[in-house]
Amino acid sequence: MACLVGFAILAFAVTGEGEVGFNTGDRIGTLFFGVLLAAGLWRFVQLKAIPSQEGLTVINLFSRREIEWPEIAAIGFSDGAAWVTLELTDTEEISVMAIQRADGARGVAEAGRLAALVAHHQRVEPG
Repeated sequence: MACLVGFAILAFAVTGEGEVGFNTGDRIGTLFFGVLLAAGLWRFVQLKAIPSQEGLTVINLFSRREIEWPEIAAIGFSDGAAWVTLELTDTEEISVMAIQRADGARGVAEAGRLAALVAHHQRVEPG
């Protein structure tokens, strides 16, 4: 929201015509860029890893995937990846962008929590 407000203020605060100010096209372009930037930032806010009894729902920037607990073979920050990687039993790898290495100790702790959840659900027999 602050992004939208900031670009709206910018679009209408710069007055005048010609080289110094914004014309109507400049204002529309500035507002459009602000909307695009806000939408991109909003998408980053939506990154999640949601555990349930059945499995894990991973919401990344461009995908949403539901994974059952038995499908997860390993979890960790593999090969210097920026975020946690789930290695699945079918050899596929899924990134969990919600848990990032850049978060430092918090990211490592969250990866540990997720690894503990995976281990717990793989020990518990369904039914």
